[in-house]
Amino acid sequence: MLDIGWGELIVIGIVALIAIGPKELPAALRTLGQWTTKIRRMASEFQNQFHEAMREAEMADLKKQVDSLTSGFDPIETARREIESAVEDKPPSALAAPSGSSDAPRADAPSAHAPADPTVAPDVQTPPAEPATHTETDKALALDEPSAAKPGERPT
Repeated sequence: MLDIGWGELIVIGIVALIAIGPKELPAALRTLGQWTTKIRRMASEFQNQFHEAMREAEMADLKKQVDSLTSGFDPIETARREIESAVEDKPPSALAAPSGSSDAPRADAPSAHAPADPTVAPDVQTPPAEPATHTETDKALALDEPSAAKPGERPT
């Protein structure tokens, strides 16, 4: 703010001592201190009022957001609608108890031995390829030898 160093303060003090006089200088400094205190207090109050207005504006925005989120929210009605929709989504055969004994398999139930959908083939795992035998390796090595094939002939 104000860049006043010790040198400038000494010059101001000497000018005040000469202009005001040594007898009136303590009263003038006291008055200057009181005015400085009042100015600082007013600046602090202004700053506090500004911060309070900002907080109130933020609180008003938060209140609007909360009001928009909670408007139309009824937890009991929401739970009732969810329960009704869950009951309506179930097929009627699932709600009724099956007729007959519980040990007999149902006709529409998939069997443990057959796939559930006859159009889908069951997963079949193919065995891994067997490694080459020594005889196949020996044949391959024999073809690589220069004496195994005559010049101009193709190996079989």
